[in-house]
Amino acid sequence: MSLAPYIHAMGRGPGRARSLNREEARDALGQILCGEAAPEAVGALLMLMRYRGESAAEIAGFAEAVRGTLPEWTGPVPALDWPSYAAGRSRGLPWFLLSARLVAMAGEPVLLHGWKSHQSPVASVRDALDAAEIGLAQDVQDAAALIERDKVVYLPLEHFAPRALDLLRLREVLGLRSAVNTVMRVLNPARARASVQGVFHPPYRELQVDACALLGLQAMTVIKGGGGEFERHPGKEIALFGLRAGEPWTAQASGLVDETRRLADSAPNPADLGRLWAGESEDLFATEIVLGTAELALATLGYPQPRAFATDLWTRRHSASAA
Repeated sequence: MSLAPYIHAMGRGPGRARSLNREEARDALGQILCGEAAPEAVGALLMLMRYRGESAAEIAGFAEAVRGTLPEWTGPVPALDWPSYAAGRSRGLPWFLLSARLVAMAGEPVLLHGWKSHQSPVASVRDALDAAEIGLAQDVQDAAALIERDKVVYLPLEHFAPRALDLLRLREVLGLRSAVNTVMRVLNPARARASVQGVFHPPYRELQVDACALLGLQAMTVIKGGGGEFERHPGKEIALFGLRAGEPWTAQASGLVDETRRLADSAPNPADLGRLWAGESEDLFATEIVLGTAELALATLGYPQPRAFATDLWTRRHSASAA
């Protein structure tokens, strides 16, 4: 087998070309992940898909192919999957890491996973993990142990799907993102019961919702977030997309503050996350990023009064047990 039939199907020209179905997409990426495809064919397939626009069936099939290569998750199943795959060129500090800690304080285990793009700013997500007091796992088994102990962990992509990381890095060669970027957001490697996802380009919100529905996810929320991450801008009204009980769902969320500060910071200092958490600094805008993002995550998990709960968790964050 080769990728030629799939490239032919997508590249036949106006009126004749078509998208891949789910099974074709699964097989195509399976060949790529196994190293059976020529590099030229890999680039052709990914760029044709980019030109045509990915379909939900293609994203779901690709995700299933990546899942087939993953190490078995043997620990507690996380409640919330939190992918972090944005390049982050337009964002400052990853305040959403503190939001993930609040969700973990509620007793809901959170699996963060992602990569460190060459386009990442000085203060990348990984640079801020220590300040946010979130452990970085060395492999899937370590992630399972840390999530059992701390209720929240960050698992680097290279430690559970190195071949997928190779495909993401083709952006450096091709000059454009590919469908693999979207796949990583819907992958849900530990099969958490809910997911929160960010996008930079708004049209991908519906695509990710539809792909997650095909993959059987029951609850998810996706927003156009800070730098493409799942992080709420408190000074703006935002559109919410997602799934509730497996069905498509949309809503609007009003702004939380009048301030319209840019999320990007000229000189982000990861230590500021630790200072805000410790109460050593006061920043209403940053606090509202944390609370507003946690509110959306808790709502995704089914909490009926997520804002009040997030605020209560924040107030009690220094207690020995907040669960």
